Amino acid sequence: MVIFEGQAAVVTGGASGLGEASARALAGAGLRPAIFDVNADAGEALATQTGGLFCRVDVTDPASVAAALDRVEAEVGTIRIAINCAGIAPAAKTVSRGAAHDPDVFARTIGVNLLGTFNVASQAAARMVEAEPLGPDGQRGVIVNTASVAAFEGQVGQVAYAASKGGVAAMTLPMARDLADKGVRVCAIAPGLFLTPMLKGLPQEVQDSLGSQVPYPSRLGDPDEFAALVLHIVQNPMLNGTVIRLDGAIRMAPR
Repeated sequence: MVIFEGQAAVVTGGASGLGEASARALAGAGLRPAIFDVNADAGEALATQTGGLFCRVDVTDPASVAAALDRVEAEVGTIRIAINCAGIAPAAKTVSRGAAHDPDVFARTIGVNLLGTFNVASQAAARMVEAEPLGPDGQRGVIVNTASVAAFEGQVGQVAYAASKGGVAAMTLPMARDLADKGVRVCAIAPGLFLTPMLKGLPQEVQDSLGSQVPYPSRLGDPDEFAALVLHIVQNPMLNGTVIRLDGAIRMAPR
């Protein structure tokens, strides 16, 4: 991580789950994490532990994102990395008991998962392209967005979630192409079943049942494994414009 050592890495949803693991990994690799989240208590605690900065950010609000990025540049330094992990996953069918899917729930899911990712990625990219190029390839920054296997095999009740993550997957290549001549790379990770706070709240037998659906290894993914891929993407300059499945070879069934 020498090329970006000591510089700022923004992580949305950074106070828990995949985002927390990513923030810790980036800090361990010598970057200074800027943790964007709505959970102030957990975010502040993590910032203290990692030598980073916490910003309470609503990723659906471009002004909130801009203010936080301004603060990062002022208090931490040049933004070189943006990892988008903020997301929500409400469950609702297209029609349930004769009623159509709540359009507000659908819009909220798109707003957080897709528009929120776009807001942070695009605004962070605008700052990265102004930075000094580093290394033999003239790298200015790296953006890693979080899609999901639901982008490809959305299950019953995941119409909003799958649509939002499908959008994240679809914008990866054009965003990478937009930024290619500016030295900024863009990738996305599509995780399968990971032991995030949502799944940790389920009974152990349910967790075990979900893990057994994964061909190999037959368990839920560890957030540290997601973070390890984040670090590899940041470190490997040939990874660009691609969506990487991190799923133990699972292909989701309808239910």
